Amino acid sequence: MSQTSMVVRQWRKGIVLDEKGFLPEISAYGEKNYLTTTCLAHFMYKDEKNNHHLKEVTIAAIPNGRLQNEYNPNVDEGIWLAGRNAPTLGEDFRVRLSFAKLKQKASWRVQTICYDGIKGRCEGKWHL
Repeated sequence: MSQTSMVVRQWRKGIVLDEKGFLPEISAYGEKNYLTTTCLAHFMYKDEKNNHHLKEVTIAAIPNGRLQNEYNPNVDEGIWLAGRNAPTLGEDFRVRLSFAKLKQKASWRVQTICYDGIKGRCEGKWHL
């Protein structure tokens, strides 16, 4: 929740949740206003013979809260997945970004860079 200015709307255990992200939609720096923008990098590794090899990096541009109605207008049309939190243990509300759902709404917002030419998985993705 600390990485978005959007309201997360989703179902959790049959209940509708509406949780506001912790970032403001507009950030002020040096007496100028800027749209708050967050980019997320997800690294995928594969273990081979006791070695940890980087296979791909997915970069996602999380929409600003002003785009709420396009990306998460209601609980059934969102871009968020349930996070790894346990309310019963007093843990803060967390969510995960669905790369697939975000890409369906705006493909440019999710880009994947592949290493070592993984066959099949990397069609239509950047290769290094």
